[in-house]
Amino acid sequence: MVLPDTADGAAVRALSPFADAQVVPHASGRPWLVGRWPHDQVTVASAGPARLAVIGPCPVTADRLAQLAAGVSRLPDVDRVVPSLRGSCHLAASVDGGVRFQGSLSGLRRVFHTRLNGVRVAADRSDVLAAAAGSGVDEEALALRVACGLQVPYPANARSAWSGVATLAPDTCLQWDGDRDREVRWWQPPPRDRSFEEGAQGLRDALTAVLEQRPPSEGRLSADLSGGLDSTSLSFLAARRTPGLLTFRWGEAEAGNDDAAYAGLAAGLLDRAEHLVVPQHELPGIFADPAVAAATEEPLSLTRATARIRRSARLLAGHGSRRHLAGHGGDELFSPLPGYLHTLMRRHPLTALRHVRAYCALTRWPLRATLAEIANPGTCTGWWQEQAEELTAPRPPQRCPTLGWGLGAMRAAPWTTARGIELARAALRRAAEEAQPLADDLATHTTLLVVRSNTFGYRLLAGLYAEAGVRLDMPYLDDTVLDAVLRVPAHEHAGPWRYKPLLAAAMRDIVPDAVRTRSTKGEFGEDIRRGLRRNLPAVLDVCADSELAARGLIDPAELRRRLTLPQPDNTTPQALENLLGCETWLRAATGRGPTAPHDEPHPAHRRHP
Repeated sequence: MVLPDTADGAAVRALSPFADAQVVPHASGRPWLVGRWPHDQVTVASAGPARLAVIGPCPVTADRLAQLAAGVSRLPDVDRVVPSLRGSCHLAASVDGGVRFQGSLSGLRRVFHTRLNGVRVAADRSDVLAAAAGSGVDEEALALRVACGLQVPYPANARSAWSGVATLAPDTCLQWDGDRDREVRWWQPPPRDRSFEEGAQGLRDALTAVLEQRPPSEGRLSADLSGGLDSTSLSFLAARRTPGLLTFRWGEAEAGNDDAAYAGLAAGLLDRAEHLVVPQHELPGIFADPAVAAATEEPLSLTRATARIRRSARLLAGHGSRRHLAGHGGDELFSPLPGYLHTLMRRHPLTALRHVRAYCALTRWPLRATLAEIANPGTCTGWWQEQAEELTAPRPPQRCPTLGWGLGAMRAAPWTTARGIELARAALRRAAEEAQPLADDLATHTTLLVVRSNTFGYRLLAGLYAEAGVRLDMPYLDDTVLDAVLRVPAHEHAGPWRYKPLLAAAMRDIVPDAVRTRSTKGEFGEDIRRGLRRNLPAVLDVCADSELAARGLIDPAELRRRLTLPQPDNTTPQALENLLGCETWLRAATGRGPTAPHDEPHPAHRRHP
């Protein structure tokens, strides 16, 4: 928790929910930071009237932070400190009675806030503030997640499921000036001022700095090595400074998945690293342990593999890993959504028409409908209003382009009740009232939209690794990396011709060409089908005694009927994993369900040289 430097702020300290709290004081002696954290997760330094605290993975030392603090004599001076902080972290400042607190641009490090006894306080976790305030469940926010789950984009998916707890926009900081508090925007999207070649070099420099300056303070560094470009790039960058790197991947169930071939090729060239591969039969199945809460802070939509992730994290910890690199964020940054066509059509129409024709040929978009949507993208507010009105309408055709201010069309899961629909529709209308574009142009807006939509789940996934004492590190979501990508015109590295060309160009002479120029992507459908068949009885047991049903949000009979029908695609399994995240979170929040799996022995594993 972050408290203002006031007498009322000091009095709120007694409401913090920590049994044995660590406290970092303001210069006045009043409490500033209150909570629990690993010893290497908070760096604090002072100089003159300024105190700075960096919370989370950031390579800054206390001495360097003190040098930065020496240049701060008032709160606006903190703006000059931010560019010097590599990593994805929270920054707190206390300057002569004023206080500032902010998270990261991607939304991976979020800021939550509420009022306690009239005093605005902030925290990096929503459940901390809910416990302090005695908050209950926000049923409107919960109903939206139950109805639409993974389909809900930012900012609606960032709305806390705890009543009275709000979420700060990532480009905004909270600022206290004595007893007054306000939200201040501290970041604007950068100009698209780099060519493709300049952008690739800028991305290479940013990623190199991120990986070279963040070795683990203790234990080993590990990294995913799935065979895809995202994880392979991080592994090769990390191995340059960490010869004892431990790489990790799951075996595949899908016979047509060629990830293993590319991962084996990469592993053969990382000859000083240790490679850990866990076969399918030694892993929990998809949808295993469905009654165990994936996250207790907020409902997590990405739940189908949580038992597998927990097992993997324990394996990594058993091999000495204390920090694990993952490629989350790579898909969002390096595969721009086609919304960039709006801007491109107005500035370079001939180039835009070439892109449109390629998309229509590859994806079978109807040309006339595509051009019509490019000509009339609508408004951000209008998109949210449309989702509210069409929440129960039939799904649009699969060959329909999505080029507007949102992501895909949102449709309620078929087991959502009339009451659930009503609450979810109210949440969407509220989102429409507050909707603001994230940038002036659609290309930047959609990049920020997809990044911030997905980081909500990624930050909660990190908690599964933390249970085993492993810190999940996602370098693609660092502020400096996001800035480097946003500076390249989207059309320069978008389109259906090449796969993630910006990252591929940045990794030239670092990642082997066979992987760097890979044009295929792994398929995991068989993992899902096999896991749902095996664990369906346990899933149905959870549904039979549903807390969501008791609140009138879902129809358990319709849910059972849908789950026992043949599944022609992954639409139902995707809706199910979101539902289980909401159900188990609600049980944990009301004290009804388990929040951790039963202790079990570590499975046997195989090491591959």
